[in-house]
Amino acid sequence: MKKLLLSILAVMVFTVGFTQTKEELESQKAEVQAEADKFQAKADSIQGIIDALPGWRIGAFGTIGGSLSQFNNWYAQGSPNNEAGNIGFTVNGYANKIEDKYFWKNALTLNLNWIKFDDKDDPNDDDSFRAATDVFNLSSLYGYRVSDSWAVSAFGEYRTTLIDNFNDPGYLDLGVGMTWTPNADLTVVIHPLNYNFVFSSGDTVFDSSLGAKIVADYTKTIGNLNIKSNFSTFQSYEDSNLSNWTWTNSLGYTIWENIGVGFDFALRDNKQEALNYIQNLDPALGGNPNETFDSVDNDLQTFWTFGLSYKF
Repeated sequence: MKKLLLSILAVMVFTVGFTQTKEELESQKAEVQAEADKFQAKADSIQGIIDALPGWRIGAFGTIGGSLSQFNNWYAQGSPNNEAGNIGFTVNGYANKIEDKYFWKNALTLNLNWIKFDDKDDPNDDDSFRAATDVFNLSSLYGYRVSDSWAVSAFGEYRTTLIDNFNDPGYLDLGVGMTWTPNADLTVVIHPLNYNFVFSSGDTVFDSSLGAKIVADYTKTIGNLNIKSNFSTFQSYEDSNLSNWTWTNSLGYTIWENIGVGFDFALRDNKQEALNYIQNLDPALGGNPNETFDSVDNDLQTFWTFGLSYKF
């Protein structure tokens, strides 16, 4: 009986001791975490000061390796409707020079993928590796500051595909106006005077025109998360059918070292591309030259890509 009581007492002492030790460890963890948060806040504050200093800021992140993708009505490439696995890469790079009186911001978006894929519009399609994702966008913005957040600016942007139909079409926007930079992450370009050059070969529906250009770009790193969102629109003064807009988004989350997961998606509206596709490229119709701007079904263009990401 005595041995039993001693055993019970030992178990109780061990349990109490374990409970106290756990509570003490949780208390110590909370203290350490509070210290870590304090130092992280200080580090973020110092980084903000560094970001505000004059000079160049250069960086890039992207998605590489295998991925899953789906395209619907992406008229700029030869097969706008497909679903498959693929291999390729996405790069979002920037090189920005920030000075007290002026800034010069340059950005590159490149998304190339090759796949064995099921072309939904062609029951006899080739199952070998072919180009699927094909996006190229290069922009340059110069601004001379007239206040802390406003600048007189000039902007150039070039968009095309590289693998399929290079520069056919290709879009070059050149314009002047004002740029709003409320912080280091957001840039909004407002250019009421902009000319949209459209390059294409043969007899096509593409036309250049004068209009207004608006671009909103947000680039941010929050801990392990890299974010880039860009909205670009051209509104033609000559004909609304010549207007277009594109919204691209990239998310990359670092899990280990510089490796993580990435997700890219985009939306586009371009009636010229829709009409050109119906007239010249649609394999189901074999081309329909009688289609017009008034009759064409201008579906929303979309794409998304998910896969491994790498922070350069």
